[in-house]
Amino acid sequence: MTSDEPPPPTSLSSALTRDVVILDGGLATELERRGFDVSSDLWSAALLRDAPAAVRDTHAAYFRAGARVATTASYQASFEGFAAAGLDAAEAERLMRRSVGLAAQARHDEGLDGRAWVAASVGPYGAVLAEGQEYTGDYPAPRDTVAGLRDFHRARLELLLEAGADVLACETIPRLAEVEALVTELDTLGATAWISLTTVIDTQGRVRTRRDEDAGEAFALAGAAPSVVAVGVNCTAPAGVEAAVRLAAERSGKPVIAYPNSGETWDGANRRWVGAPGLDGGDVADWISGGARLVGGCCRIGPEDIEALAGAVGRLR
Repeated sequence: MTSDEPPPPTSLSSALTRDVVILDGGLATELERRGFDVSSDLWSAALLRDAPAAVRDTHAAYFRAGARVATTASYQASFEGFAAAGLDAAEAERLMRRSVGLAAQARHDEGLDGRAWVAASVGPYGAVLAEGQEYTGDYPAPRDTVAGLRDFHRARLELLLEAGADVLACETIPRLAEVEALVTELDTLGATAWISLTTVIDTQGRVRTRRDEDAGEAFALAGAAPSVVAVGVNCTAPAGVEAAVRLAAERSGKPVIAYPNSGETWDGANRRWVGAPGLDGGDVADWISGGARLVGGCCRIGPEDIEALAGAVGRLR
């Protein structure tokens, strides 16, 4: 987008009726690449306290690369997670609010007020466990039920919405029960949100949740929620994105979101990435033809990748 282009509509949902919107890439992995330690259980949320300027600067780098949505450093942030790290509820609230403020500040610094959005990241319960359970959906009781998951997510959703986020980015969701919990709470709040699953393709070519459930059922459930403006996938291998996008469009009836990882896999037990990167900006044409209207990247996708992706989308316009 150039400076002489008109600003987008004020709401993200309105923007999606007009054009494809470019998301940012992986915040935590980009901060790690810049030399910051994100190895604790709080991941990038620790830097909300320890290096807030670095978080703001990384948001700004993605904006300069062409992103028009900044996803906050709150993926791993929750009252439960901060308490486990020794932080009280007041400090947890302050840091979660700061996550939204830093993204908004980066937007302002880059001259994008009114032309970009802040998405407050709402990670799954599995992220709090910090052993890769967001990629299995294997949750202990009582967080293995809809009621237990509603109880976990409620206070954080309320807080991030009150902090001024334009949209709540409920992302990397691995199981159907968590989708149900989230959409129930979101509709109660009257929030604007997206729901993004992390999925796999099984041996029969079907798109499945990480809990090995029918992803189409989850997409349909999210699509039926008035609060949800987009449905899709993130932190999914690039090779599995097109099938998931087409299924999400078919079953949800909503604009689709797609922001895969680099193709590498997170080994939670050993806390390292394995495999070779494989994101190809040329894939975006297939995602868009399948219904994607929000496109970007997740883990290990940096500003240079988003710049290439934005260029690919621009050539399709």
